[in-house]
Amino acid sequence: MMLRRIHITGVVQGVGFRPFVYQLATRARLGGWVANTSSGVDIEVEGDAAALDAFTRALSDEKPTLARIDSLQSQDGSSNGAAHFAGFEIRASVPQAGAFQPISPDISICPDCLRELFDPHDRRYRYPFINCTNCGPRFTIIRDIPYDRPLTTMRDFAMCDDCAREYHDPLNRRFHAQPVACAKCGPKIWLEPNSEFKIRNYDFIEQTRRILAAGHIVAIKGLGGFHLACDATNDKAVMKLRERKGRVDKPFALMAYDVAAVESFCFVSNAERVLLESHARPIVLLRRRPNAPISEHIAPHNDFLGVMLPYTPLHYLLMADGKSANADPGIPNFPTALVMTSGNYSEEPIATDNADARERLANLADYFLLHDRDIETRADDSVVRVISLPSEAGEGQGGGWVGVEYPLRRSRGYAPYPVKLPFATRPTLAVGAELKNTFCVTRERYAFLSQHIGDLENFPTLESFEQQIEHFKRLFRIEPEIIAHDLHPEYLSTKYAKTNYELRTPALAGGARVANYAIQHHHAHIASCMAENNVPRDERVIGIALDGTGYGTDGKIWGGEFLITNYAHFTRAAHLAYVPLPGGDVGIKRVYRGALAHLHHAGITWDDDLPCVAACNETERGVIRHQIETGFNAPLTSSMGRLFDAIAAIIGVRATINYEAQAAIELEHLVVEDLEAAYQVSIANYQFPIEIDPASVIRATVADYRKRVPPWVIASKFHNAVALMLRDVAVMLREREGLNRVALSGGVFQNVTLLTRAVALLRDANFDVLIHRLVPPNDAGISLGQAAIANAI
Repeated sequence: MMLRRIHITGVVQGVGFRPFVYQLATRARLGGWVANTSSGVDIEVEGDAAALDAFTRALSDEKPTLARIDSLQSQDGSSNGAAHFAGFEIRASVPQAGAFQPISPDISICPDCLRELFDPHDRRYRYPFINCTNCGPRFTIIRDIPYDRPLTTMRDFAMCDDCAREYHDPLNRRFHAQPVACAKCGPKIWLEPNSEFKIRNYDFIEQTRRILAAGHIVAIKGLGGFHLACDATNDKAVMKLRERKGRVDKPFALMAYDVAAVESFCFVSNAERVLLESHARPIVLLRRRPNAPISEHIAPHNDFLGVMLPYTPLHYLLMADGKSANADPGIPNFPTALVMTSGNYSEEPIATDNADARERLANLADYFLLHDRDIETRADDSVVRVISLPSEAGEGQGGGWVGVEYPLRRSRGYAPYPVKLPFATRPTLAVGAELKNTFCVTRERYAFLSQHIGDLENFPTLESFEQQIEHFKRLFRIEPEIIAHDLHPEYLSTKYAKTNYELRTPALAGGARVANYAIQHHHAHIASCMAENNVPRDERVIGIALDGTGYGTDGKIWGGEFLITNYAHFTRAAHLAYVPLPGGDVGIKRVYRGALAHLHHAGITWDDDLPCVAACNETERGVIRHQIETGFNAPLTSSMGRLFDAIAAIIGVRATINYEAQAAIELEHLVVEDLEAAYQVSIANYQFPIEIDPASVIRATVADYRKRVPPWVIASKFHNAVALMLRDVAVMLREREGLNRVALSGGVFQNVTLLTRAVALLRDANFDVLIHRLVPPNDAGISLGQAAIANAI
């Protein structure tokens, strides 16, 4: 008889791990106990050596689907030959001061709960908060660790006898499921019109379905915040939502009942189907079918639609189709898809609180579908897409192309699942960038990235940013010893770091102040790609950072950069030639301004036959010319994002934009797959750093436009030119530096046409190519890179 003590770390709470251990031990007839602690799960188990070994192996081999074991430590001792445990038990959780553990993200409803939801004989039939240990809220309801009901927003709901019996039954799948509830004891929903009068005595779900089918807009309180919903097939409803929300063209997300419904309006590959039906249930970008029965106003000038499946029981009840037991024969024309966009005005944080929603969404929604379970943590929907890449070792079978997940917004369903770093860190807070902000805290080898915070351009978003930082510090028991922020002095995240922490330069020893690192934007981009790909601490790579805007070490705006870099240091090895950006931020939205600057740089006169010139009156042309020639309010930029904008404006795709990267997105959609012709990109300076001059591409583009070459040909030749340039410059740097690994990052790499062509060319040239798979390539990944760099310097 032996006694074995086991300590397990990883994502092992809130995922049914203790019931799993209990069942494993009782199956093997082992005595002992299991308990959650603030640092993981502790087990003490007693039996003969062979049984203990089998039990220990099974912990890893048979763990619950949602669990992740990062470490399993065991220590054997003697039990004096006699059993002293009468059986196996689950003991109360044990808080430990200073200890921490990863926290599970929210998980979509599981098949068992979904079956019960639509079973008229089940006591939770049509209950919109049904859940078990395999599904339901986690991150959005937790207030502190250990993950126990009193430390969640479910603490206000006393369990009825039936729920309590299930909660305390180790053989029930709701054993210690912290959000367990039913219609008798759990949260309730209700429907309100946009007034003080409350609708009563209705089936609120069916009433909401009727309201939506009639073309109204409903604010729906969900898992991590509110959605604004309307009929996605109804032009008037969609346009009404656009007008109220102040959103001109930016696409709306959709929700449909199942993949079969999605396939009625989008093409769905096997890899996309897997993502749609995954536990995370993100918004997946899918190619729209011709003549799809979806309003053209959902995503103007865009071939793709962002689609998700229901992920809560409430969503399933709302979206139920005619095949489900829930279907209402009185609503024969309920839409195939609903718009489910964030419940906010543009750029504000998503509403989470009932009172806040009634106030902030009062001018947006006709009705409110509310519930009384508080949302502790705001979490927007995540956005991903599937990209096809040439397969390499470990991907697919037998070569060819393989579809891989590519994150664009990492939030609900993913955060705060940690990224495991390739080296240990000190307690660190990295505050991220200005746009698409996330922040990151680290402990040991864990990097906990926040959910999507948003653009730090208004007070409510900044307030949310500050609140979430405090929440993460509390959840993961972190008091930062290091602060990392962007080099840009005017970013609100930078100012937050400098205002809220007593900073010191790392070189100055002594004192209790926090070490402060200002991290160059594109160095952070590349470091984030390196970190998630587990690149060792001292390895150097060729980093290609293609971006819109980033503050350079010379005070200019960078964005078309080749870096020779490890985590601690970088050298700017090559970049696009500087071109003025007339008007600065104004020029980013009026993309014709950047186009005029590129024409000027290429020596092309501003003739009215070019759309970007025609879009600008004589007076403004004079102002722009003055700005270019004097440099007044015309910062120099090497931005690749601005070059894409310029090409789009020159050939008439778009003169102005109303959401980020709109011109580049519409330019990409013109590209055809089978055209291999390309413009030639010039190298202006072969000395280190290499200068890449876009003037030759601008001149070729103008020439083609004037010869009436179709826009799709020009767009294709331009994308091919950039991809070839990336490969050619990487080859030059390999010959010079002896490096064969390339990391691709930056917002421009959301352009999957460019990304896939670049990866194919680089792999054909025998490069080892790293891309993002866990965090977005855009500024949402910056904080991870900042944290990694600050711990390597």
